Amino acid sequence: MKKRVLVAVLTASLACAAMAQETEGRGPVTNLPMPRFVSLKASEANVRRGPSLSHRVDWVYSLRGLPLRVTAEYGHWRRIEDRDGQGGWIHYSLLSGARTALIEAESVELRSRPDVDSNVVAVAKRGVVARIETCGETWCRIAKDGYEGWVHEDALWGVEPGEIIE
Repeated sequence: MKKRVLVAVLTASLACAAMAQETEGRGPVTNLPMPRFVSLKASEANVRRGPSLSHRVDWVYSLRGLPLRVTAEYGHWRRIEDRDGQGGWIHYSLLSGARTALIEAESVELRSRPDVDSNVVAVAKRGVVARIETCGETWCRIAKDGYEGWVHEDALWGVEPGEIIE
């Protein structure tokens, strides 16, 4: 009985320490920036109510490459949220550091250069997930299905405003 209470107290202490480090801008497990964007590595991933297999599955993501924001870390688990602000816990092995973005605008013109006057090379529709190749202060170069082009960051979810990605 005393062992269970001690384990519960230690678990609660670790969780509090994790939350304290999280507010400082670094993950307590990885020491990576917090929050940060990642992408879904798996084609199917359970999102749980808490950071263990014993917690209930709230829903399942089924779009490989989907951008997600990591907001907390606990052991091998990451608390994530999607574009709609829905969140939960997911095992770190189902996530990738590869950066992707979700097209938010109804349609977006991919341009040959980061300039509104440059040639349009393709058009991407709302909901398309594309790989981020690089981002300057306001434009990102993205790639999808053999097409590459520059898009204004305002049309994307998966990159912070003004974030530079090299």
